[in-house]
Amino acid sequence: MRDDLPICRTCGVQYGAARTGCPICEDERQYVGWDGQRWTTLAELRDAGHQGRIEEEGPGIVGIGATPPTAIGQRALLVRAPSGNVLWDAITYIDDDLVARVRELGGISAVAISHPHFYGSMIEWAHAFDAPVYIHEADREWVARPDDSVVFWTGETHVIGDGLTLVNAGVHFAGGQVLHWRDGEEGRGALLSGDILTVVQDRRYVSFMYSYPNHIPERPRVIRRALRLLEPYPFERVYGAWWRRIVAADGIEAVRRSAERYLERALDDAPE
Repeated sequence: MRDDLPICRTCGVQYGAARTGCPICEDERQYVGWDGQRWTTLAELRDAGHQGRIEEEGPGIVGIGATPPTAIGQRALLVRAPSGNVLWDAITYIDDDLVARVRELGGISAVAISHPHFYGSMIEWAHAFDAPVYIHEADREWVARPDDSVVFWTGETHVIGDGLTLVNAGVHFAGGQVLHWRDGEEGRGALLSGDILTVVQDRRYVSFMYSYPNHIPERPRVIRRALRLLEPYPFERVYGAWWRRIVAADGIEAVRRSAERYLERALDDAPE
């Protein structure tokens, strides 16, 4: 495991070589930390006392995170599917103990990342389990550590396992993708959305943003396209990017009414 490579402290993404700035944070969808660009490594995080956190988040879905959290604090999700476990999104932290604990859960057959802010140490995760990393071609330019394990796919949908389908929703990033698990929730379906469709605090709705930290709204046409692509896929729950950020029931209706609410307000330009 390469524990000496530079990691941006703000977004938590690991780079393949030393550099002065983090392009992911310099983009308007993220930000450079208020104290300027700062770097760390896996070795430094380990020495500072970080360790893995594993907790069940739903039926057949296990959360994988770090304590204390790193970067923006997201947790990954391990989908324990009969065709092979899928790691959805990645976290920055990884060590031998966390790898061993994930192996006890059946390991990882594939990794899929929603968008660049959640790349974390995805290459280390891929190498630890000899697993491919699925990223949409539209986000190729953001891959911070090019590696043969990365599989770029094109088009609107891509099947990575039995009942496991990536959908290029295109919200937040052009390559922004969500993962639909057909057999989740006892066959009613589960949608793992990262913050492509972010589960909001009341956990009855989701929202859509081009930039979350800088409060730039997503374009209505992009949201409509995402809804069209999700139509064929039923799902009961929506799993967001942070611990317990889950729409627990009637997820497909929650996404529909969330989009209606968003578009009604975004497009209301009637005179006062």
